[in-house]
Amino acid sequence: ADIIRYYFGLNGRQPHTLEEIGEKFDLTRERVRQIKEKAIRRLKHTSRSKILKSYLG
Repeated sequence: ADIIRYYFGLNGRQPHTLEEIGEKFDLTRERVRQIKEKAIRRLKHTSRSKILKSYLG
């Protein structure tokens, strides 16, 4: 969840690059990309999208 927040700049944060996120979490840029893509796929699932919609307003 933190990677998504940092990548998209949620909670009033500025968006960060994959490389910046990787440095913060001690991950490679590619691993951050993989985690981000998996999270997005999960959010596209209907039941999870309801949670996201309530979170984003």
